[in-house]
Amino acid sequence: MKLLRIIKKSFRDAFRSVFRNFSLSMASISCTTITLILVAVAILVTYNVNSVTKDIEDVLTIVVFVDKKATDTQIEEVKGKLLALDNVNKEELKFDSAEDIKASLSKDEDLKDILAILDENPVPSSFIVKVEDVRKISDTAEEIGEIELVTNVKYGESLVNKLLSMFNVCVIAVAGLFVVTAFLIGNTIKITIFSRRHEIDIMRLVGTSNFAIKLPFQIEGFILGVIGSIIPIILTIYGYTFLYDFIGGKLFTELVVLVPPSEIVYITSLMLVIMGGILGMSGSYNSVKRYLKI
Repeated sequence: MKLLRIIKKSFRDAFRSVFRNFSLSMASISCTTITLILVAVAILVTYNVNSVTKDIEDVLTIVVFVDKKATDTQIEEVKGKLLALDNVNKEELKFDSAEDIKASLSKDEDLKDILAILDENPVPSSFIVKVEDVRKISDTAEEIGEIELVTNVKYGESLVNKLLSMFNVCVIAVAGLFVVTAFLIGNTIKITIFSRRHEIDIMRLVGTSNFAIKLPFQIEGFILGVIGSIIPIILTIYGYTFLYDFIGGKLFTELVVLVPPSEIVYITSLMLVIMGGILGMSGSYNSVKRYLKI
C-alpha cells in the first residue's frame, strides 16, 4: 500500500511539474518531437532500404570484362580468382565468351551490319557476377578490378550508393538531436529540482527514501518523452500511408518497391513511444543523478 501511495503521489507531482514549468516542458517536448520525426524517417528508410536490397540482390550483377588477348587458360585463372572471393555467389557465376556476346548482339539488325564489316570482334569476353551481400558490392567490385587481365568492372554503383547513404545521413542527424533532446529534458528536470529544493530538503529530514524523491522526476521525464512521440506517430501512420498511396508504392523506378504501410507503421509507432519514454527518462536520470546527488 505504501508503494502504491508513493507511485500515485509521484504521478501527481510529475504532472503538476510539467504544467508548472510549461515553457521548458514545451521546449523539451518540441525537441523530442523533432528528434522522433527524424528517428521515424530513419526507421522507415532503413526498413525500405533493407527490403529493396533483398529485391535487387536477384537482379543486380557485376559485369567483369576480360582482356581480349587473354587465352582460355588465363580466363580460367580469372574465373578461379573470382570464385575465391568471399562475397561472390559461386553457383551463379556466368561466363560469356566474346563469340557468344557477338552472336547475341548480331540479332539486332543494325548491330549485325556494323559487326559484319569489322575485321575482328570488338567485344571482350566477360563474367556475370552475383554477390551474396549487395551492401558489400562496392568492395567486391574493387577486389575484382585488381585481378590481373580484368580490364573493366561495371555495376549499378550509383543506385547502390544512393540507397546505402540515404539513411546514414538520417542516423547521424538523429544521434545529434538525441543528445540535444536529452540535454533539454535534463535542464527542465534540473530547474524543477531547484524550484523544489526546500521541499526536497524537508522530505530528506523526515526520512523520505531516495526512491520516493527521485520517482516523480523519472515519471516527469517519461511523460515529456511520451507526449513528444504523439505527433511523430501520427505523421508515421498517416504520412507514410499517404506517401505510399500517392506514388503507387514505387519510388522512381519499378525496381524500388516500398514496404506496404500495414507491415511497418504500427511497429514503428510502438518503437517511437518506447524511444520517447526512454529518451525522457534518460535525460531525467542524468539530471537527478548530477544535481540531486542522491
